[in-house]
Amino acid sequence: MMKGASLSRRKLLGGFGLFGLATSTTALWAGQQATGQSPTAHADGTHSQAHAGMAMKQSQMTNGNDMPPSHTMAANMVQGDVTKATNGFDPMEVLTDFDYGTVSKLPDGRTLREYRLFASDKMIEIAPNVAFPAWVYNNRVPGPTIRCTQGDRIKVIFVNGSSHPHSIHFHGMHMAAMDGVDPIEPGKQFTYEFDAEPFGLHLYHCHTVPIRRHIHKGLYGTFIIDPPKPRPSAKELVMVMNAFDTNFDGENEVYAVNTVAFHYAKHPIPLKVNELVRVYLVNVTEFDPVNSLHLHANLFNVYRTGTRLEPQEFTDMIMLAQAERHILEFRYKFPGKYMFHAHQSEFTELGWMGMFEVS
Repeated sequence: MMKGASLSRRKLLGGFGLFGLATSTTALWAGQQATGQSPTAHADGTHSQAHAGMAMKQSQMTNGNDMPPSHTMAANMVQGDVTKATNGFDPMEVLTDFDYGTVSKLPDGRTLREYRLFASDKMIEIAPNVAFPAWVYNNRVPGPTIRCTQGDRIKVIFVNGSSHPHSIHFHGMHMAAMDGVDPIEPGKQFTYEFDAEPFGLHLYHCHTVPIRRHIHKGLYGTFIIDPPKPRPSAKELVMVMNAFDTNFDGENEVYAVNTVAFHYAKHPIPLKVNELVRVYLVNVTEFDPVNSLHLHANLFNVYRTGTRLEPQEFTDMIMLAQAERHILEFRYKFPGKYMFHAHQSEFTELGWMGMFEVS
């Protein structure tokens, strides 16, 4: 990949907005979809195909089902949509899709939860006609949201069906043998087993070198450990802030929540007036030191890492380093459409922006 041959994200912002792929890249995507093949990947996570000579084009909004013209930030959104049929997963479903595992009882009466995670290579779309050669857990980015209760015994059977060594590193407490720093070779499997502690909002990700590529290419997911006494009932949403370096120059070109740029701007998340909303916010953005979330026309309580039951802050903007995560709780007093987005304008204009529709 010749770095000089591609446009940087800052040049994109200079007049192009978010982009579609060049003819060569789109053709590669179509060919791989038809054959089921993945691009050739090198040991450092870069690819020999698809990313040289990408031509960017300015996208125009329509007056159809996309954002209304009154939202001027919508001018950067790519036309069209990324469907579940294209990717095999739907960002709207990712918001509320919790995997509680296969449940059984241990001889001592404790709950055992068993999960299965499968790593593979997969081409996905991160915006309409913008292909990305991902590494995935269970065919999606982010991977399944694993959920349990503090004190449960967790058993995760990991099978590496990818063409590269991978692993699973869980944030939380466990023995060194379960820490996921040893790579599992292609075609092999390993079982991670530990007690779920402490309660809070955690994550898991591949810890195989080069870690920056294994995380960036999609091998991560949310890991929620509920407290023994459940939190108050709420509408719960998992939001994983991620980004994608489409030309592998060490700089992101597309930003999103739950992978697809502008998805929640085109498909606002429905809420109800005075409904308690709980957002599990996780930052896995690579190549940028921080990411953030700003909530319009409202403020939220912040439960840092979710390891305490009392909020530490009441604000409308939170900044997170990579792997930092917090639980946010809020209610809307008035109906209407409310924006949420990164408060780095660059990230917002390249895909990290959504809407709540409160009724």
